[in-house]
Amino acid sequence: MSVPRTIRRVVLTGFMGAGKSTVGAMLAKTLGWEFLDADTAIEAVAGKTVAEIFAQHGEEAFRSLEAEAVLKNMLRGNLVLALGGGALETESTRRILASAAQTCVIFLDAPLDVLVERCLAQPYAAERPVLADRDGLLRRFNSRLPHYRSAQHTISTKGLSPEAVVARILDVLAGGCISDSATKGATV
Repeated sequence: MSVPRTIRRVVLTGFMGAGKSTVGAMLAKTLGWEFLDADTAIEAVAGKTVAEIFAQHGEEAFRSLEAEAVLKNMLRGNLVLALGGGALETESTRRILASAAQTCVIFLDAPLDVLVERCLAQPYAAERPVLADRDGLLRRFNSRLPHYRSAQHTISTKGLSPEAVVARILDVLAGGCISDSATKGATV
């Protein structure tokens, strides 16, 4: 699959369970590009897990590391980057992505109940205490939706296999990931 030269990076965003890492790795393989999970990049730099960073330094420190990781990787080409679910809560991360040339930002969307089911089916799901507080989870999901919806494209993943989501992303990329005020947040 050839991608227009105007696109050098694909950034996947969405809530936990959206499939960013699964789909991102498959997309990168299909394109012959590199795949990077932002949380993994942060852990490599910090020498600590995301949970340890949160516990020892707090969310603000983690979000700062996250923004630095996003900025650093916006300089690379032929990259599929999967953001953490809360990355877009940070204004500096949103600004970096909004100003990143040759970058297609795609929101992988699904209803919260579908996302929770996916998370519970993952290995180590019991280690996600956030899943136990459904009211808090709903508030977090709803507070992030406006940021997710600012992506250039939205792909609804409910009922789709990861392969089908990759196919839809490839269609978006083939079209040049063109986004303007008329197509901003368009659902595919």
